Amino acid sequence: MGLLTTASVAIDGSKFKAVNTRDKNFTRGKVERRRAQLEKSVARYLAQLDTADRQEPSEELAAKTAHLKEKLVKLESEMQRLAAMEKLMLASPDQQISLTDSDSRSMATSGRGSGMVGYNVQVAVDTKHHLIVTHEVTNDGSDRAQLAKIACQAKEALGVDELEAVADRGYFNSDEILACDKAGITVTLPKPMTSNAKAEGRFGKEDFRYLAEEDVYVCPAGHRLSYHCTNEENGLVLRRYWTNACQSCAIKHCCTTGKERRITRWEHEHVLEAVQKRLDKNPQAMRQRRETAEHPFGTLKMRMGTTHFLMKRLPKVATEMALHVLAYNLTRVMNIMGIRPLMAAIQA
Repeated sequence: MGLLTTASVAIDGSKFKAVNTRDKNFTRGKVERRRAQLEKSVARYLAQLDTADRQEPSEELAAKTAHLKEKLVKLESEMQRLAAMEKLMLASPDQQISLTDSDSRSMATSGRGSGMVGYNVQVAVDTKHHLIVTHEVTNDGSDRAQLAKIACQAKEALGVDELEAVADRGYFNSDEILACDKAGITVTLPKPMTSNAKAEGRFGKEDFRYLAEEDVYVCPAGHRLSYHCTNEENGLVLRRYWTNACQSCAIKHCCTTGKERRITRWEHEHVLEAVQKRLDKNPQAMRQRRETAEHPFGTLKMRMGTTHFLMKRLPKVATEMALHVLAYNLTRVMNIMGIRPLMAAIQA
């Protein structure tokens, strides 16, 4: 019907609740917190028993003592159950277990201190008509390793040689961006600020200008940081640059607290620099991403209801999600083209 002729998508992910309550999901942190709560309750009941022993015997006191002892027995049973859950949790690959839906995982959400047990659904949405080009259900709570996979799936679904994709800062990953570049996918996304320098009022790496023809960095004071060595860190090949002029620099206090300021450059840094240039050239890209990718998630969750998924285990949950995406796309096409043209296209 000519609705997917624009080779441009917005990529986003959202958490969907599984058929598994938070109480039936166990992680190392949850086990430790639950054990501390139980131990606190045991100490409180034992203290109450000690107080009862020091009082005059009575019928009411005997009933209270019996009730306290019953509580302690239940707590002991809960401690044993928790120990069994901890053993299973530690034996799992990611040290997490869910009792109702074993494939679901505890995931952090945007709310402070909140979270849910569910799945992380990735989508690539057409920027022109807001149709979901491709999607995938994962039980990885982070988006950092999802960019290249979902972008390549969108490129294949659209049948194009080159694709433009926009995503949020949660997808920023050097290896993922490089993989997209090699696959003919032009990505635009902001880089998260992970350096403490800016927060503490000092110059950040972006304040240093790189001269490719000379392979040097120029600092805000005008000094040149030359290349000195190469090493590998976290699987990345990094080049190190610095200068001896830092020790006599008048604005050194605005730059570094060390002996000299060192700049690290990844061997494929030019790919990341191209991403930043695209974002600087099109600052409205992030607004376009929000307007494109977040609306389908809101519509899907509204239709699915509070519980979201009804099925259990990843293959069945993926099938359920595929049906919801199909229903969303059909409704979207009806709103754009009308029912009769859609029926004619289906019959053709």
